[in-house]
This record gives sequence, C-alpha cells and structure tokens, in this order.
Amino acid sequence: MTATFDLPAVAHQGHSADGPGWFPLAVVGLLAGGYLLAAVRDQRGWDHRRTAAWLAGCALLAIAIGPLAASAHDPRGHMAQHVLLGMVAPLGLVLGAPVTLLLRIAPPPTRRMVGRLLRVRPLHLLAHPVTAGLLSTGGLALVLLTPVYAAAERQPSLHHALHLHYLAAGYLFAWSLVGPDPAPRRPGLGVRLGALLGAAAGHAVLAKYLYAHAGTLPPGLADPDPAAFRSAAQLMYYGGDIAELLLAVTLFASWYSRPSRLRPRRPPRPPRPARPARPAQPAR
Repeated sequence: MTATFDLPAVAHQGHSADGPGWFPLAVVGLLAGGYLLAAVRDQRGWDHRRTAAWLAGCALLAIAIGPLAASAHDPRGHMAQHVLLGMVAPLGLVLGAPVTLLLRIAPPPTRRMVGRLLRVRPLHLLAHPVTAGLLSTGGLALVLLTPVYAAAERQPSLHHALHLHYLAAGYLFAWSLVGPDPAPRRPGLGVRLGALLGAAAGHAVLAKYLYAHAGTLPPGLADPDPAAFRSAAQLMYYGGDIAELLLAVTLFASWYSRPSRLRPRRPPRPPRPARPARPAQPAR
C-alpha cells in the first residue's frame, strides 16, 4: 500500500518554472494556521491530541515539499518524498479529525451541507476500505508499470494530476480505516483489517517487482538508472512496512477504545422464582 501524493504546485527539479517554490509551503502553513484558529474557536474545548496529530502531518508535508523536493529528480529522493507525502503524513492529517472540527464550529447551513455530502451514494463506495485500497495501490502500480511515470516527468500537468490522485487515494484509505471523522457505513474491524493486509501485500509485491526489473521499469525513461531504482524499491518496501504498521497499530487502538467495548455490561437478571403450586382441592 503506497498512497503517494503531492500538492498541486509542488514541482520536482526541472519543473521549477511552473510556479514559485514558496507556494506549497504557504499552502501547508495555511492548513496548519486555519486548523489552529478553528481549534481555538471551539468553545467546548478541542482535543489537543488531535491538534498535535494534524500539526505533525503538516510538518511531514513541509519536509517532503521543502528539503526533499530538491532531490526528487533522483528516484531515491522521489520515493522518499512519496513515502512521507502519501503514507505517513495522511495518517496524521486523518487523526486530526478536520471534518469533526468543522462540524463543531460551523454554522447550521454548513453542517447540513456536510451531512448531505457524507450521505452521497458514490462516497459510500469510495469510502469503503477495499475500494480505497485499490485506488491507492492500483494507482501506484499503474504509474510504475506503464509509461505514465516517464510521461509525468516530461509533462508537469500530468505530474500534478497524478499527485492529486495520490493525495485523494492516500487520505481516503487512511480515513476509511482509522479516521475518527464520520464515515458513511464504515465496515467492521475484520473488513478493514483485510483491506489493510491486502493493500500491504500488493505494495510489497510491487516493490519487489520493481527491484527485480529495475533495468526496464518504469518503462519509457530516456536514461534509466537501475541501481537508483533498486534503492528506491527498497525504500518503498521498508518505508511502506513502517507506514502500514502505524496504520495497523492505530486501527487496533481505535477498536480497543471504542465506546461500545468500554461500556459496562448489565448483569444478567436473576431468574424469577417459580410460583408455589396450589394445594389440591379436596374432593367433595
């Protein structure tokens, strides 16, 4: 499971002419600042752990689009950027519960609009863990196993469009598994755990396949570097394991602390005493 993403204006080296380098960091700063303002406005008191999770996700985003962006032309830097952006940072952002925070401070019309959006039927399908896992892992396989990767390196618009897909798939997958925000018809623990294991297996197979065929994958590159792509595949494999372990720990922790499990059970009612039998009436 590798859900990689980037912000629309993030440019790899060679794409620096597409926009100013400070713009992605400014977007991350707005996300962090806006969340902090919303948390302060919550009169009932917002959970500081949610705020810390959101800020940690924003910090990882800033690292990926700041220091790592300069080395993104190298496959190893590219993969390190993707692991941070697409697998680790989304977990922090999802645990920040931004939708719940919005519902707590927004006026009634906004809350009703969000409620209607959460009840839209297509979202029920997209928010299912199996669908989100297929979008995440399948999208990455489509990029690495076809000429899409090479085409995206030459065409900035395609490059940004792919990262938008990774952003949506990565966040959606984490939300469908462990998101504290309201989700439409979220399945039980068994289905979510199965989706996580399936996505993890698909991610591992993809990383090993890329390592074994580093001389020919991704196809369409003008000057491929097999050694660099083998290192990138290793980073994808082990970095993905760490991210998936974090998801699994969060999934079991959320299941263990769910309110229905912590609610004390009512003691069983004692059986009603049997009524004494009436004495037989003497025959007349």
